[in-house]
Amino acid sequence: MATVLLIEDDPALRKACAQALELDGIAVDPLGDAESAVKRVSASFEGVVVTDVRLPGMSGLDLLRALREIDPEIPVIPMTGHGDIAMAVEAMRDGAYDFIEKPFPPERMVEAVRRALEKRRLVIENRKFRARLERADGMEAMLIGVDPATEALRRHLSAVAASDADVLILGETGTGKEVAARCLHRFGPRAEKPFVAINCGALPETVVESEFFGHARGAFTGAAQRRIGKFEAANGGTVFLDEIESMPPDMQVKLLRVLQERVIEPLGENRQVPIDIRVIAATKRDLKDAVKDGSFREDLLYRLDVVSVSLPPLRSRRDDIPVLFDHFAAQSAARRNVAPPMRDSALTARLMAEDWPGNVRELRNRAERYALGLDLPGPIGEAPGHSLPDRVAAFEKDQILRSLRQFNGSVKACHEALGIGRKTLYEKFQRYGIQPSEFRDD
Repeated sequence: MATVLLIEDDPALRKACAQALELDGIAVDPLGDAESAVKRVSASFEGVVVTDVRLPGMSGLDLLRALREIDPEIPVIPMTGHGDIAMAVEAMRDGAYDFIEKPFPPERMVEAVRRALEKRRLVIENRKFRARLERADGMEAMLIGVDPATEALRRHLSAVAASDADVLILGETGTGKEVAARCLHRFGPRAEKPFVAINCGALPETVVESEFFGHARGAFTGAAQRRIGKFEAANGGTVFLDEIESMPPDMQVKLLRVLQERVIEPLGENRQVPIDIRVIAATKRDLKDAVKDGSFREDLLYRLDVVSVSLPPLRSRRDDIPVLFDHFAAQSAARRNVAPPMRDSALTARLMAEDWPGNVRELRNRAERYALGLDLPGPIGEAPGHSLPDRVAAFEKDQILRSLRQFNGSVKACHEALGIGRKTLYEKFQRYGIQPSEFRDD
């Protein structure tokens, strides 16, 4: 559990401040001097520091500077007297997270500490995630996510990749169908050979056959020289056919023959070219519906659908949302050589409340706008009859239930993991209608 280091040389005030924090469920380590605090802090310290400015020996400002040398992102909150405003300003210039002017109501300190703890939690979380990415190899580095649904998808893709069978990938717009296809290629037996991606929906019907199979010189007006098609260029490797549902009917017939015979015939030539390829097709539409309405051939569907992979939408793997958001924001910030912006709890709640119809692609765009310093456009997750407080409350209830499930209903483990007091957690049980059958009081 994250701890607050509280440095105050006045024993009575130190005790009062510690009690105020403890009553709110915050762990406190009260100290009488700054030197003791320095010994307790390292770059992995997960808490925050609240310190009086005027201390015997090392002052609060000296402590702030010493802690910034250890880790400049440790939140430090100086407590200043009425006549120490100039010192408070200096502290803020030196990187203090906030300052509290004495005398202060306990809730002012608790609020500042809560915000600082959240910031520190996010810093540690981001560092761990970046370290995990740096250590990651294999599919985890390509298909990023921590949600159980994402972990299950990686396992399925690993198994499918080894088979070398043709694959049909199903998924909504923006779920990462090409990323999945590249995973299948990279971790399959054809990894050292070409990966050629073709967007079937972006090709005019008049050039589809030439793009796929190539053409001879003079095969049609404008064909000034022989051209190798994408299928031949991918020989030995993988052809990825995105938006396969958009393929014209006449090309579906020709593609079916290629899949069956593994030969192509360039336009304007009588020769057949043998090809050794793995075909991975992707669609955002249920192809059985397309078969019913006559826009897609049934025999081609069954030829493509040797093995299928279904990509879960982002709303079904919500644990990935903050992880991916931070990853994309950090990428955007790195391109501009600036520090990535921090995501606070309010933004997290708003992100988690969104339905994300555009899935990962939409989340990436949102993260990049945020990294550019642009305000998020409009209330995220806006839905008729659902205000932001309603959505935040729904998110909070969801997190409590997740934690209860994770710890098999243990209230003690739950309130410690969530960083709130037992009493506070029981109040939330009552507020959100969480029944005693869902938890155990241990």
